[in-house]
Order: sequence, then structure tokens, then C-alpha cells
Amino acid sequence: MIARYSRPEMTAIWEEKTKLDHWLEIEVLAVEGMAKIGQIPAADAKTVRAKATYRAAQVHENEKRTNHDVLAFLEEVAHHVGPAGRWIHQGLTSSDLLDTTLALQLVAAADILLADLKSLRKTVAAKAKKYALVPMIGRSHGIHAEPLTYGLKLALMYDEFGRSITRLQEARAQIAVGKLSGAVGTHAHLDPRVETYVCKKLKLKAADLSTQTLQRDRHAHFMTTLALIASSVDRWATEFRHLQRTEVLEVEEYFAPGQKGSSAMPHKRNPITGEKLSGLSRLIRGHAVAALENVALWHERDISHSSVERIIFPDATIALDYMLVLLDKMIERQIVYPENMKRNMELTKGLYGSQSILLALTDKGAARRDAYEAVQSAAMDCWRTQEPFIGHVKKSATIAKYLSPKEIEIACSPAKHFRHVKSTFKKLGITK
Repeated sequence: MIARYSRPEMTAIWEEKTKLDHWLEIEVLAVEGMAKIGQIPAADAKTVRAKATYRAAQVHENEKRTNHDVLAFLEEVAHHVGPAGRWIHQGLTSSDLLDTTLALQLVAAADILLADLKSLRKTVAAKAKKYALVPMIGRSHGIHAEPLTYGLKLALMYDEFGRSITRLQEARAQIAVGKLSGAVGTHAHLDPRVETYVCKKLKLKAADLSTQTLQRDRHAHFMTTLALIASSVDRWATEFRHLQRTEVLEVEEYFAPGQKGSSAMPHKRNPITGEKLSGLSRLIRGHAVAALENVALWHERDISHSSVERIIFPDATIALDYMLVLLDKMIERQIVYPENMKRNMELTKGLYGSQSILLALTDKGAARRDAYEAVQSAAMDCWRTQEPFIGHVKKSATIAKYLSPKEIEIACSPAKHFRHVKSTFKKLGITK
């Protein structure tokens, strides 16, 4: 991922030094595991622990000759260890290092993303409480429907990202698996107890069964989880972008002093943060497709997944980390315009009360079809004349048979739409 969309903590997980350090620790732990079960001398294991190291530059030089990154690394480590180095990589295959290291990297990435999500939800909850009873119009198909509150809209966002946490925790559990089982996964040359020992030390679960690799359904699950979280980010970025449109302007991204919106039009205040979030989400969804393509490997392993994973996992985790932190900041600094919400709610002259009148009529005994047609007729007159809906309702002879003017006024009040806000917040765990 380019530096523009990267944060240092997540980027560090994917640096070469981190990878090679993991490789070294896995190899040393495997030697110690063999010593622990009496397979090799304990003194040799101590020597390996004391002397095992590498020079990244020499690893690169070795790889020019070997055209194999793991062998290049092993040659360099063995050079430093001496005779005891013969036990390094004993009974292992390259994927034992690669897949176990990838598991460690993805677990570390998941932990950062989980922290990001929890921080985001905390910010959203605070905003939801602040605007719990600020009314606005709800929209279906982009058209005014019935009132809700801005706090309820944000509570929905809070709930959605709660599911993101649940999914990512599950994906983390499925990916937190290592393997040291050899060339086709049979432990033919390395006791399974060594695998168990190494994985326990690394806080991973040893795979119950593997081939030369861990199966890629695990990795596809992880990546599709990231894509789903990114899609939730996109969903809310899109929501706020729509609410910032000039003719709506119910919320707005923070616009800093000195910030510019356009090279040509000095008046512009564009929702660039939301647009950036929507764009990056497309990248992550695309990477999810690549991860799904990696599931179908040949027999016990081919290498077709490797080049893909070197790109998609760093890119997706770094990008999503950036996105979640950016969305968190966007919500925290978001400007809300309650007066515009109220203005927009009244644009349709009270048409949001149509269902309330319909139900009031059926409660009084009117046939639903007759009631619907009477209310729709009043609504169409309101659309046509741009006069208040309640006036057309009161003029309807059909409606007047069932409802008094006072009952009509009560039915058209928006108050009923807000009566369950407190209990909804309580159900979601958003409390004062």
C-alpha cells in the first residue's frame, strides 16, 4: 500500500524485518522443540538460540543465486550458527515458515483492526446519544418516507460495526493457526509434538491437518471479512455524502481553515473524506475476489497463491486500518445541522403522516383498501398543490366519517416516531 493510505503500526507488520524475524523465531523454536522431546542434543538447541541471526543484505545476495527466498535465509542463518545449524529446518518445508508467519501477521493485523472498530463505535455511540432526539426525515428509494432521529441513524451504524467486530473475531480465530507438518502435511520427518510446541509458544493453534500449506479457505474467510467491513464503511460514507448534498445539507464533513475544495471553484466544500473511503472500499472488495481464487490450489500445494497474497494482505489490512481511523475522525468532527433536518422534514408538507392516517382509519373500522385510496387521494392533492397534507385529509369526506379533526391532528404528529428511541438505545447498549 502506498504511504498516503498507510499508518505506521499496521505497516510495520508487513515489513521485511518483521517477516524474517518471525522466520527466525519459528526455526529456533522448532530446534528447541526437537531438543525438548529428546530428538537432538539440548546443547545444540542452546547454541542455535544463542547464535541464530541474519543479515538482510546477505539474504538478498543469497536469493540472487538461489532464486528461493527461504533457502537464501536458511543459508545465512546456518552461516552464523555453525555445526549446530544442521538442525535448522530439520523436517520442515518452506510453507511451514511462510504460512505460520502469515498467520502471525494476520492475527496482529486483526488486533489493530479490532481496536480501530471499538474506537469507531465509541465515537459513534457518543454522537448517537448527542442527537438521540433530533428529528429528521427518513428516506426510502431516495424519497421522503417517515421521520426518525439522527441519533437512531447513528445507532444503526453503531450496531452494524458491532457485527463487524463479531465477524473479525471469528476470522481471527480461524486464521490463528500454524503448521509444521512437512512437504505434504504428514509429519513424516518431524514429530507432531514439535508443531504443537512451536504453535503454543507463538500463541497459535496447531492445524489439525494440513497439506504442504494451510488451506486457503481460512485466508479467503479473513479477506472477505475485511471486504464486508470495508463495505460497511462504504455504506456509511455514501450515506453521509448524500446528506451533505447542497440541497440537503443535513450533515457536513469538517472543513478546516485554509482547506481548499476545488482548483477552479473557490466556493466548493466537497465530501472528499467520504469519497476516499468509498474508493478504498472498492480496492478491498477486489482483493477479496483474488483471495477466493486462491482457494483452489493443485493437490497438496502449488505456488499460484503466493504472489497474490504478497500484495492483497498487506494492501487490504493497511487500507482498512486507514479507513477505520479516518471514518472515526470524520464522525467525531462531523458538523450536524438540526435546523436543516427540520426544514427538509417539512418539504413535503406533512406527507410523512400518511401511514398514521391510514392506520387510524383501519383502527376505526374502515376497510384497508378504502382507507388507502382515501389517504392516497389526499396525498396526491398535497403533491399537486403543495398545500399541507393535513388540510387535504380534513377535506376528505371518506376520512371524516371515521376521524375527527382532533384525531387527524394527533395522527399526523411526528411524536410517535420517536417514542421508542430510549428503549432502542438501551437494547443496543448505548446508555448515558
